[in-house]
Amino acid sequence: MSLWILGLMVAFFAFVSFRWKWPIGIGLAASALLGGLLGGTPLWAGEGRGLLRHLVEGAFVYIDPMLIMASAIFFMKCIEDSGLLSALNLRILRHLGRSPFWLSILLAAFVAFPGLLTGLTTASVLTTGAIASVPLIKLGMDRRRVGAFIAIAAIIGMVAPPINLPVMIIGGGVDMPYIGFTLPLLLLCIPTLVLSSLWLAYPSLRGVDVTPVLAELDDGPWQRHGVKLLLPLLVVLALMSGPRLFPGVWPSIGLPLTFVLGSVVALVSGDRVRLLRAARGATHQALPVMAILVGVGCFIQVMTLGGMRGELVIACLQLPDWLLFAGITVSMPLFGAVSAFGSASVLGVPFLLALLGRPEIWVGAGLSMMASLGDLMPPTALSGIFAAQVVGEPNYLKVLRHCLLPAALLAAWALVVILFAEPLSGFFAGLFGGV
Repeated sequence: MSLWILGLMVAFFAFVSFRWKWPIGIGLAASALLGGLLGGTPLWAGEGRGLLRHLVEGAFVYIDPMLIMASAIFFMKCIEDSGLLSALNLRILRHLGRSPFWLSILLAAFVAFPGLLTGLTTASVLTTGAIASVPLIKLGMDRRRVGAFIAIAAIIGMVAPPINLPVMIIGGGVDMPYIGFTLPLLLLCIPTLVLSSLWLAYPSLRGVDVTPVLAELDDGPWQRHGVKLLLPLLVVLALMSGPRLFPGVWPSIGLPLTFVLGSVVALVSGDRVRLLRAARGATHQALPVMAILVGVGCFIQVMTLGGMRGELVIACLQLPDWLLFAGITVSMPLFGAVSAFGSASVLGVPFLLALLGRPEIWVGAGLSMMASLGDLMPPTALSGIFAAQVVGEPNYLKVLRHCLLPAALLAAWALVVILFAEPLSGFFAGLFGGV
């Protein structure tokens, strides 16, 4: 059986990642190389049958998500430098300061916004999360709860449409196009965003006077440029929604070019954008995740080459239903401690194949939320660690403690969507005429 090779690959990957502190992407690629050699595939063979060819092919499996992510992060850097993000934050506080209910929800949506466009929790935490943390702390909210608020909103932003990298990875593993996921992902994200934000922020914001905080925030970008600041965001939204609203009339130019055009507009819509600095910052933030996607592609390619993925699917199919769903709920977030993208590929693909016969789009959406929770799992806990740094909390575990209940809510709701994928799909198909 080849599952023992998969076990050695995972063990080797965990060892070099945690013991030797190798970057996750390099660890995944190295474990794929080890697995291929253990499976008897020569490193080089004629007619492209060698292991090297498969590693190169696997490295380019997720080239589309990598291009989307890199261009989206560059766009976020440009609109941050232009002053748009700080202006939006101030507008939310000014107009909703006397309504803590809506303020909690809208601030959570504001923090999640970069994740919608990039598919990364770190993009949310380090941009809008950092911007929103300052007024929240000044309003008297405990900094550890602020960190949890940012971390959970970032996870939800990672899952929300239009960009969801884990579900793209799962879909890539089963040749399922990234089409039709908008409604399932919205159903996953909107209720959890509302309930999580109200649980974490509403009690602290109730009865608080926001006037002193508003006086300390800089409204210079909006005063200098007005509504022109919104142009990059409006251009991106128009280019993304146009082909869906006017099919056959409005051409689809692809998400990478959409974000590049939005970035070009940001150069002239607000404060001066230092192009080289924005590009350098976007590259610095995108490269580690792009390396992970390269490693994930190599790992999946070798799993397929050696028959490991098929055996894993068969093993999942042989589990009783209750154990299969328990495994999804427990193993995907835990494996996500290594990498949420690794969890989506190594576990999400076999679990989706094991659940064939249910509406795959809805199941894949639920699995993507399970995998995304890995960004809250120690020791890596990317979302939790960066959120703790943003709010100035030296012990990130104190931030994660406040994330426990919202994270359990996200896992439970994802499981509900997976379990009831068929009736949900049928209901919304009848409601909207095909989902």
